[in-house]
Amino acid sequence: MAMFRWWHVLADDERQRWTLDPFVSVGPLGFGMAPGEVSRVLSRVAGEAQRHRLSCRANEAVDVVEEGEYREFGLKLYYREERLAGIVVDALRGPQALVEGVALVGRVPSVLEQWMLDRAEAREPYAELSYLDAGVPGSDLLGVVLDVQRAGDHLLTRPVFVPREALEDLPHFLPREAWSRC
Repeated sequence: MAMFRWWHVLADDERQRWTLDPFVSVGPLGFGMAPGEVSRVLSRVAGEAQRHRLSCRANEAVDVVEEGEYREFGLKLYYREERLAGIVVDALRGPQALVEGVALVGRVPSVLEQWMLDRAEAREPYAELSYLDAGVPGSDLLGVVLDVQRAGDHLLTRPVFVPREALEDLPHFLPREAWSRC
């Protein structure tokens, strides 16, 4: 009997490498893309179809996509008004997202937080770094929150990427399910 490797973390050389363009795109995914566009773009790299969770708003007959998922590829996507508004990359198996040559996925949280603190020191006070509940750091200039995910006895970074308009009320811009509970 084969043992399931629940906490297996892919090495960087086994992951797709994507570049973050703050508030615009992460790899091939651009904020504002419709679910169909996302499916077409990711069909080339993910090897699986996007799974959707649909809901119907009160007094509307049209279903609205709220969440898309590529479980095996390690992506969870959130839509607002049928446009891509949040990208969550799984720490264990998601693509590696790079900004300024720094890898953001599956890293030790304190190391990346220090990198963010160092970046913040070189910028206008209070323009770079912010914290969500439980001390989770985010960059207001990169549009990323360095959320965490459990990997056995360790926590690794599970970045959440958002468009600029999310910064107005970041904790509530995406549904509660988008944020970790570690």
